[in-house]
Amino acid sequence: MKIPFVDLKIQYQNLKSEIDAAIADVISKTAFVGGGNNVFCTQFENDFKSFLNMQHVISCANGTDSLEILLEAFKIKAGDEVIVPAISWVSTSEAVGRIGAKPVFVDVDKDTLLINTNLIEEKITSKTKAIIPVHLYGNAVNMTHVMELAKKHNLIVIEDCAQSHGSTHKGKLSGTFGDASSFSFYPGKNLGAYGDAGCIATNNLDIANTCKMIANHGQLEKHNHVIEGRNSRMDGIHAAILSVKLKYLNAGNLKRQANADYYKKHISNASITLPVVNLDASHVYHLFVISYTNRDALKKYLESQNIETAIHYPNALPFLNAYKQFGYTQADFPVSFEATQHILSIPMFPELTHQQMDVVITELNSFNA
Repeated sequence: MKIPFVDLKIQYQNLKSEIDAAIADVISKTAFVGGGNNVFCTQFENDFKSFLNMQHVISCANGTDSLEILLEAFKIKAGDEVIVPAISWVSTSEAVGRIGAKPVFVDVDKDTLLINTNLIEEKITSKTKAIIPVHLYGNAVNMTHVMELAKKHNLIVIEDCAQSHGSTHKGKLSGTFGDASSFSFYPGKNLGAYGDAGCIATNNLDIANTCKMIANHGQLEKHNHVIEGRNSRMDGIHAAILSVKLKYLNAGNLKRQANADYYKKHISNASITLPVVNLDASHVYHLFVISYTNRDALKKYLESQNIETAIHYPNALPFLNAYKQFGYTQADFPVSFEATQHILSIPMFPELTHQQMDVVITELNSFNA
């Protein structure tokens, strides 16, 4: 039996009639390109706005663009600093650098691998303009603390929710605490399109309108280019698919949580460290990330047993070649450096069966190297 890391085919098969009908509807209306008049993009924006209970959702081409557009909308510029976690996908820091600002990395908590909110304040300087907390792996950051720091130092907060659709902190959805939030709908996400797609959420009307203009060639209405913008629009087909799949997001998250509980109950290898849910958070397990000292040997063994795995992420952001000019050392981010040597993501998706998980569990429990 081959155990896939994620199975998008079975997800499609379970929703085939609805998704096929949604795609056919887009084709029949030739509503392919996003923008102000695409009914499917507007429908998804309204659907996701209702899900988040926020005032504005702006669809765009991908999650990376959503971060960069937000930074531009908040007028973050060259010479400014933006605080980001040391472990995330590169988009978080890449967006900061691409608009000319400097990403300032903060080490992560050793248990959750989320940004260590107790270390943020020491990184704040007169140049700091924003914080981008990342709800990594589907686990929610302590946003109460982040917002307290932001208020104290008059900083913008942009939540990176690329992996956390539906997670909460103290019962409140991630993405609804800060000044704005960024979402990715990459196919493997808890809410995924069938290609690249993303969105921005905010309660700030001025920021919403600015983001709309930036994402659509600087215009709110066709041919009235108020600013120089860019082309970052969600496709109509992706929007229609997302509207279908959004109806099943909460149920899918509950299945992920049940699968995570099953793993935690039955993985008994004392050498394997299991994920820790952050205090006052609900974890929606976009990824189920374990830790093992001889990670590479474990990964190779599981693959020999037809169990797919992945590493999220093999290098902490400060140690990527993109940031070698800063000369960071292991001592600067000791927790992040150590964690990335040992973490391994094992299969996790809503349709994962007990039979499949039992295979994974058996191999994990028997491994010793």
